[in-house]
Amino acid sequence: MYKSLLKPFLFKKGAEEAHHFTFSMVKTTFNLPIVKEVVNSLFGFEDSSLEKEVFGLRFKNPVGLAAGFDKDAKLIDEMAMLGFGFIEIGTLTPKAQDGNPQPRLFRLPEDGSLVNRMGFNNGGVDAAVQRLKKRKSNVLIGGNIGKNKVTPNEKAEEDYLYCLNALHPYVDYFVVNVSSPNTPNLRDLQEKEPLKKLLQTVKAANENFPLPKPILLKIAPDLTDGQLDDIIAIVQETQIDGVIATNTTIDRSQLKTDAKQVEEIGAGGVSGKVLGKRSTEVIRYLSEQSNKSFPIIGVGGIFSAEDAIEKLEAGASLVQVYSGMIYEGPGLMKEIKKGLKAYYNR
Repeated sequence: MYKSLLKPFLFKKGAEEAHHFTFSMVKTTFNLPIVKEVVNSLFGFEDSSLEKEVFGLRFKNPVGLAAGFDKDAKLIDEMAMLGFGFIEIGTLTPKAQDGNPQPRLFRLPEDGSLVNRMGFNNGGVDAAVQRLKKRKSNVLIGGNIGKNKVTPNEKAEEDYLYCLNALHPYVDYFVVNVSSPNTPNLRDLQEKEPLKKLLQTVKAANENFPLPKPILLKIAPDLTDGQLDDIIAIVQETQIDGVIATNTTIDRSQLKTDAKQVEEIGAGGVSGKVLGKRSTEVIRYLSEQSNKSFPIIGVGGIFSAEDAIEKLEAGASLVQVYSGMIYEGPGLMKEIKKGLKAYYNR
């Protein structure tokens, strides 16, 4: 039904307009009793073979919703109904910010991909906390945190610490996001010394809490092998809990979409199918070169169970979807979980 009816309707709208329309529709309808029953019957699928324990947390299944879809924790209960094993909110910043000027989200249907330059648009971490206090589902939540655009890199630590302290009672793990290409100079924080200092500071603050939460680092797919070696060394030295590989890419060399159209879109990170191969390469490199010394969440180009299995075989412990759900629809999670059950029980 999604591909034959809803997707054509949504794809006639601008990408961000369609996103807001979908949000409103889900919020309005999913909690109606009869709709709730239909959603559960269509998308509900769990099996004990899918359960996994990673960085001390028990996941009912290894398929999560990547950051960026529900930035402000507005749809946690509704998204949980689609069968996600975990949901990552954010990227959240201390102060609310509008992000970059619109249009800033674009589809590339020929490539099964998206281009975005959203720029960490969100309502601020404190507003998200108020929503988290009211959530009803027990799905595991990740808090993806970043810095405000106006905060200079020299003071970035303050923003990450503010978000950590505000979210700590309400999320199950944290993601330090220094890899978005859409906030000026943010990726400079991926350099070895600034990154090590930032992670040490966040980890120290986390350990001041009675029950510290797992800390993960989200990295870009555009890092060289040498930079990935630095990431491995930093993760091992700071003893954070894992890595999310990967964020969107600035590389457009693999796109099939007409070059003029891509040029007219302008700056932004590319996600979706075009990212699949590179994100898997990064996962495999990190896993092999580190001797599997830390967990990896694989994200990028997952449109099927086979794509998810490829990430797991490369060394990922968990996977996340976003663009795949836009193109394939909400049934994707059930399809992946059924495929994983068959894979685990083969």
